[in-house]
Amino acid sequence: MLSREQQRIQDIRSGDTRALARAISYIENGIEDYDVLLAGLTPSPLKIIGITGPPGVGKSTLVDALIRHFVANGKKVAVLCVDPSSTFYFGALLGDRIRMSEWYTHPDVFIRSLSTRGSLGGLHPRIIEISDVLKLAPFDCVIVETVGVGQNEIEIAGLADTTVVVLAPEGGDDIQSMKAGLLEIADIFVVNKSDRPGADHFVNNLRSMQSPSFRREGQEVPIVKTVAVRNEGIDHLVRLILEDQTKEGSGERLYRLLAERAYLLIREQKMKGITKQELAVLIEAASGEGPFNLYRFVLTLSSQTSSGKKGIF
Repeated sequence: MLSREQQRIQDIRSGDTRALARAISYIENGIEDYDVLLAGLTPSPLKIIGITGPPGVGKSTLVDALIRHFVANGKKVAVLCVDPSSTFYFGALLGDRIRMSEWYTHPDVFIRSLSTRGSLGGLHPRIIEISDVLKLAPFDCVIVETVGVGQNEIEIAGLADTTVVVLAPEGGDDIQSMKAGLLEIADIFVVNKSDRPGADHFVNNLRSMQSPSFRREGQEVPIVKTVAVRNEGIDHLVRLILEDQTKEGSGERLYRLLAERAYLLIREQKMKGITKQELAVLIEAASGEGPFNLYRFVLTLSSQTSSGKKGIF
């Protein structure tokens, strides 16, 4: 007889979207002991496509165009859309399932909106676990779209096998200021809304800034011009994504990617069970005992957490 976790895995593998949605909810909200489920997963060869970039560049429109391309070619697609979260309830504010209403009931498309829950990296705190569960299901590709918060969104590099950084011509010469952050994680650059004035100049600036130290494995990072709202450039983009995912990647790159994921998971485990509300109570109690020092508070809490204790200072 199968255990509950084994039955759930079997249901997800068979394409049961209800079982998949429930498993994601359990992981997202931490309402069940999902560690046993995750520990029973086997590695999946399915690659994750990460879509990131500043606000307003058309990431959701680009994802919509990618879905259309994959579905037209007989592929099953899963999309995780990470949105800003409500300060009070931590739910997703924008709801990409509404913006992508064309695909909401499509049998070959699964779309789930997640909130950042205060994470500065543009992702849900348990996005790695949710992505690995998605990879159990019979999908041909998994797309993760980040919230669009700027240079902080570099955590996508620790999740996606191919990271697509979306920009728009309006970025102009400000692109130089982004070089040390968001731009360094790109496997592919997309200049969306490329029918607007200044697009060619922007592409030239993007190409000229690729110094030898900035390039990936000695190669320039590809740049694709798209007009996602009209599906222009999407075929070229998909070809580049597939080429990147079928590369004979070096072991070093794979280990770096796994190390990034391990780091994020370890950090999440260390913070497990600590909420902002609890911290507020602890800080209030500590403040009542004399002058409050934030750094001493953090050091004390860290040492107690490491030893398995948690209490009032």
